[in-house]
Amino acid sequence: MAPAPDLIHPAIESVSVRRLLALLLPLLLLVTACSQEANSSSPEATANASASAPAANAELLASVKAVSEGDGKAPKVTFDKPLSVPSEAMRLVSPGDGAQIKSGQSVEFREISMNAATGDLLGETFSKPSGGSIVLNDSFKDQFAVVYNTFTSAKVGAYIAYGIPGTAAVAATDEAPEQPAQPASLSVFQVMSAKDAPPAAKVMSSEDVKALAKAGKLPTAKFDAKGVPSITIPKNDAPADLAVEVLTEGTGAVLTAKDTISAFYTGWTWDGKSFDSAYERGSASEFPLNGVIQGWTLGLTGQKVGSTVLLTIPASMAYGENAAAQGKPAGPLVFVVKIESKK
Repeated sequence: MAPAPDLIHPAIESVSVRRLLALLLPLLLLVTACSQEANSSSPEATANASASAPAANAELLASVKAVSEGDGKAPKVTFDKPLSVPSEAMRLVSPGDGAQIKSGQSVEFREISMNAATGDLLGETFSKPSGGSIVLNDSFKDQFAVVYNTFTSAKVGAYIAYGIPGTAAVAATDEAPEQPAQPASLSVFQVMSAKDAPPAAKVMSSEDVKALAKAGKLPTAKFDAKGVPSITIPKNDAPADLAVEVLTEGTGAVLTAKDTISAFYTGWTWDGKSFDSAYERGSASEFPLNGVIQGWTLGLTGQKVGSTVLLTIPASMAYGENAAAQGKPAGPLVFVVKIESKK
């Protein structure tokens, strides 16, 4: 699957977590939308205000219990079977006994996922080298208030249940592969740590982008006779912020973060190696802008249909620090994206 339109955000390979992260992240990886303003809010005030907020449809998960089986092992999870999950639901199963989780913190978690009807295991990350993480900033709160409220009402060590309805199969199209039916699932997350998040990366001003490009410190793209791009990566370190360069400006409609778009693209790691290309496949890919890595969401929102855009994306807006362990392209990434259409 192409890393850019991977609706998982990313970050953990089990079915339910990919679907949770599609909800949580404009992204995945498991990297969330960030803003400089998020770090200026009062963590204590926000955490206290959200502590009493109810989780969505928590009553659906009333029977869920989780008991630790020790370090490196998934907890023992029990619930009434079959568990009916007609709509998404989230519940704080146990509050944890560690430090209170606060607004603005980066939270690391592990998870176990099961078939909601049978209890059969779908996947777990307790025994894996790494789990997932989210940043509980103001932007995240605005988009995913229920998730934000549940996590900020908990302490480190908490178990949080998340129920996901099943989905019907979707036939393949010219722009997207077949999506098999998914059973209703139950995930239980354990908060492993919470720490103050580093300053968030931001989108560079057009003036800063032009200055870096003029100094030869940004990648440059060339196109062959068939319109397929190649890239030249400078020898300097990648910039800390997102650089957006419009190579060719289109004349179509302006994209919003909620649009589903069709696009050709190629992605490279900072060493110049291509890891995925819709150009090479010869067909555009379709995906929602709020279901891709953050660098795509922020870099393509506001662009016009018909535009070709060069994105230089810092690791924090791509697949994050655990990318390699999760089989994702690690570090800063570079994409050339040609926006074909939106709907």
